Amino acid sequence: MKGSKIKHIGFTKQRRRNIIGCFISILIAIVFLFPIYWLIIMSFKSDTETFGKILTYYPHKFTIDPWLENFRDKDFLVSLRNSVVIATLSMALSLTLGIPAAYGMGRYRVPGRKALLLTFLITQMLPASLMLTPMYLIFNNLNILGTFFAPAIAIASGSIPFIVITLRPYFKSIPVSLDDAARIDGCGVLKSFFKIMLPTIKTGIITVTVISFLNGWNDLAYSMTFNVEAKMRPLTANIYKFQSKYGTRWNCIMAYGAILVLPVILIFVFLQKHIIGGLTAGAVKE
Repeated sequence: MKGSKIKHIGFTKQRRRNIIGCFISILIAIVFLFPIYWLIIMSFKSDTETFGKILTYYPHKFTIDPWLENFRDKDFLVSLRNSVVIATLSMALSLTLGIPAAYGMGRYRVPGRKALLLTFLITQMLPASLMLTPMYLIFNNLNILGTFFAPAIAIASGSIPFIVITLRPYFKSIPVSLDDAARIDGCGVLKSFFKIMLPTIKTGIITVTVISFLNGWNDLAYSMTFNVEAKMRPLTANIYKFQSKYGTRWNCIMAYGAILVLPVILIFVFLQKHIIGGLTAGAVKE
């Protein structure tokens, strides 16, 4: 009887802690999600309501004019295309070079691999502003300034170390017996890599693919530096056009920002399990 009472008290305390933890989690979620909420509801407000004296927390007069104005703008559509091209190209370069490098580092005894991994970690800490001048000189000598390849290569140079560091533990954790079984079945190195290794680490590949794409999608410094023509600039570089000497059109800016972050939100909503699982699994597997 006494033991049952102690268990009941312990269960009650645990339940109380769970309720408090859930409440705190909800508050933290509200704090972090409120800017996104404010961004979206501001994009559906009219100019009159946006600049009114009374602050409103939802659109009293719902309008989609700021969104339509963006999509009717030819410069916006060109910038949208540029962002997609740069993000896709940088992602393709990153995966093409990063995944085989991670495979080699994880499956074979590469001389100086510790120094290489340390170099990869150091490159992750270098700011983009520090790399602009040397990259500009290199790309100028290669005659690729003013093309999509220049920012794509620059972005990929930062994504590749992340891919190697993330996927190396995945490849290293795959049993050697799986390689032996593939050899017995007649698989060569390349066939084994594509047919066995890559499907085995699907979660990790999804993770690095998403991060590589978002690195290109969110880029501003490289695209602004290596592509000086306005027709080559991505979405992140043209948000200023709603600011003029007559004022700032905040509802159009918010609609522009919502369009810019919408792919990021959708990617994390639909792939969050793979992304979180990929990052945590790659961090601990050795």
